[in-house]
Amino acid sequence: MNNVLDHLKKQAIERPEKTAFSDEKSSVTFKELESYARSIGTELALLSCQRKPVPLLMDKSVSTIKIMMGVIAAGGFYIILDPTQPVLRLNQILETLGADVLITEKEHLDLAKELAFSGKILLAEELGKKAADDKALEQIEKERLDTDPLYVLFTSGSTGVPKGVVVCHRSVIDFINEFTRQFGIDENDVLGNQAPFDFDVSVKDIYSGLAVGATVQLIPKEYFSVPMRLLDFLDDRKVTNLTWAVSALTIVSIFDGLSYKVPGSIRRIMFSGETMPVKHLNYWRSYYPKIKFVNLYGPTEITCNCTFYEINKEFSDGDVIPIGRPFNNEKVFLLDDEDKEIRTNGVEGELCVSGTALALGYYNNPEQTAKSFVNNPLNDKWQETIYRTGDLAYYDENGDLCFASRKDFQIKHMGHRIELGEIETALYKIGEIKQCCCVFDDKKNRIVCFYQGEITKQEIVSKVRVYLQDFMIPNVFRKLDELPITKNGKLDRSLLKQMLNK
Repeated sequence: MNNVLDHLKKQAIERPEKTAFSDEKSSVTFKELESYARSIGTELALLSCQRKPVPLLMDKSVSTIKIMMGVIAAGGFYIILDPTQPVLRLNQILETLGADVLITEKEHLDLAKELAFSGKILLAEELGKKAADDKALEQIEKERLDTDPLYVLFTSGSTGVPKGVVVCHRSVIDFINEFTRQFGIDENDVLGNQAPFDFDVSVKDIYSGLAVGATVQLIPKEYFSVPMRLLDFLDDRKVTNLTWAVSALTIVSIFDGLSYKVPGSIRRIMFSGETMPVKHLNYWRSYYPKIKFVNLYGPTEITCNCTFYEINKEFSDGDVIPIGRPFNNEKVFLLDDEDKEIRTNGVEGELCVSGTALALGYYNNPEQTAKSFVNNPLNDKWQETIYRTGDLAYYDENGDLCFASRKDFQIKHMGHRIELGEIETALYKIGEIKQCCCVFDDKKNRIVCFYQGEITKQEIVSKVRVYLQDFMIPNVFRKLDELPITKNGKLDRSLLKQMLNK
């Protein structure tokens, strides 16, 4: 197997009439999806898309899945452009890609024409109506490699310009095969997709479904603002698996959604993206005491996840939930500031990863690629590329890895080096705090805590002194009705920083 479409071909033969993907308005079977892929792929092949980027300015839907598969069939690789993103960011991405073709929907055609794009604009609604050219597609299949790019996901860049992470077919095939095997995901599952398609959590839903023949239900974004509609959807569609961002799960627990309805088909809940507060994990476990909960860890650059931890014991507020151990065929290790490996429990170091799951680097950005994808300093005998995550972690007494914080969350305050993540962990031990996020105000040299919960600053300070030294206690507490999150479901620390002086 050297292409993800091999999975789709297999399912089209073995489960032709089974629903592959479904959204609120439409659905597609495996056989239909393969047919669309070949038809759309034929049309795109005429535009010479082989090994070239094809951006899709489209919403999350079954239609977008069809176009994605068509791009792959044409030998190209797709990039999802969220129409709600700022035009500046979309233009930065398009400039980086230098694409010849852009595909959009009628709904977003005006936006597409406003963008700084001089190539050919195609409408998704007009693709997939012509017969497939078997001979042309066969030639593309003969020339494809498992190291060909499958997609590019753009993440925020330290310079203010988005970085495009290039992930190839082999990385996704190897990871998804192991992911589905490890957690027993099979054709009997119904995967409830929460993440937008330009967020790598969605990769686990899309390609797990194709790999094992499971149905993927695309949950509308707006349902996550109305927990009752969300839970009705999960119950009505008989969803069995949730692989969600932490914030999506905490929205349900913050609003006590499960007191309204507990969908009975769910048997597996996996979460990633940021640290799961124990109080929210325990809320879900109180309603689902017998199902599997898994903490997943890994940045986009290593194809979704590199470690996992199955929750197998009780945790109390403020405890650290381990990120666990590596998936098969991935090496995960810690390096200190002198690039020496750390093996001692409790000692923090930068988490590094190697293996076929590594991305190919950053698209059209050799400088950033060279900074993060480097030769393993522990190996001077051959070229062994590793990815330096920029995350700090340590081993606990059981040998499990535990996330500490981002390297760039470490601050110097009152003469002390402080991890903002450690402060947040302590604050979560206070029952009244539902969510919190600490940022450092460089201009005024102060730690600011934004929080959600019915508790005053004086009460917080009094309670958190049990866990933190005085120099670690935030100088300012700002209560918000809700904390802002990014479109990928993470706490929006950049926006909170912008709010410091408001």
